[in-house]
Amino acid sequence: MPIKPLDLSRLKVFPLSERKHLTRADDILIDPAAVPPPCAPRNVGLISECVQQIRKARERNATVMLIYGAHLLRNGAARILERLMAGGWLTHLATNGAGTIHDWEYAWYGASTESVEMNVASGTFGTWDETATNIHRAILAGAQSGLGYGCALGKLIHEDGVTLPRQAELIAAITADPTHPLTSARADLLRAMREQGWAEGRIDIHHRWKQASILGQAYGHGVPVTVHPGIGYDIISNHPVFSGSAIGRGAEWDFKLFGGSVDQLDGGVVLSVGSAIMGPQVFEKSLSCVNNLRLLSGRSVVQGHSIFVVDLQDGGGWDWTQGEPPKTNPAYYLRFCKSFSRMGGAMHYLQCDNAAFIHHLYQGLAA
Repeated sequence: MPIKPLDLSRLKVFPLSERKHLTRADDILIDPAAVPPPCAPRNVGLISECVQQIRKARERNATVMLIYGAHLLRNGAARILERLMAGGWLTHLATNGAGTIHDWEYAWYGASTESVEMNVASGTFGTWDETATNIHRAILAGAQSGLGYGCALGKLIHEDGVTLPRQAELIAAITADPTHPLTSARADLLRAMREQGWAEGRIDIHHRWKQASILGQAYGHGVPVTVHPGIGYDIISNHPVFSGSAIGRGAEWDFKLFGGSVDQLDGGVVLSVGSAIMGPQVFEKSLSCVNNLRLLSGRSVVQGHSIFVVDLQDGGGWDWTQGEPPKTNPAYYLRFCKSFSRMGGAMHYLQCDNAAFIHHLYQGLAA
């Protein structure tokens, strides 16, 4: 039976002003100086251990990497993370596509999140013009300077806009050197400018809630943010501007940048906070690539690092520093714990609210 692919150019999209938003930046942001909610006694001890490991890592100039899911942002931790970056405690951030979508919407509109059930039924879920347009603008423009997804979007937020080259310049560059590494990126941008009617030159995009953006603040502090999306995973697919090649290119460059931080992880710390799928899957592939290249050059594999995994799922009472549990223990099937436990170093699991963990961590480091 022949099947025709969808023609996404025919999608009807809507302004964000027409969406019913479930969360607002002004309501969710946590004051870093406020008293954090209490933690379970076991978590208090593990957070203290994490504080000490981060201090030691930064003393030796080793990577301290935070891999986070979108809920950490939606739970209001942006201002706390800004303090951690300003203090030099975090050297690399990594998130998924959803983490960037909510980030941009909070920064620009001051609100985010929609009812998936209601909006899928009406065919409006994710079909929001400004979100897909501006994230694609950031990725496509940033690629002209060799920026991946995360840094490109952080730059757009931090600088309140983007500058697009003249179409004639793109055509001339493509024609002059078709085999140039940026030819495909130039062609993608040229196509988007023509099909979407984007103007050449400076486009101002004012972000009134920058304090709610992790990406924008990271760019301002010079802390790399890498984004590890799936094609078709995120609502920026639900728009005629959708470009799998642009998103894939930005994610490819970010995976390589992620590996650069992993290569400096000896004696460092990995924090995986609310990232049950993307975090362990990307980290294990990246660590394997780093170890491969190290061994080829006569170096030893990454070692001496600590991993702290934070999620809400019951850990089954298993002490992951003792290795994997037997298959008869339900904890064996916590894939995110099992994956990280196989990555060398000492892994600790905290069953904890993600924002509460980050809040306690910051206050411990700031003390």
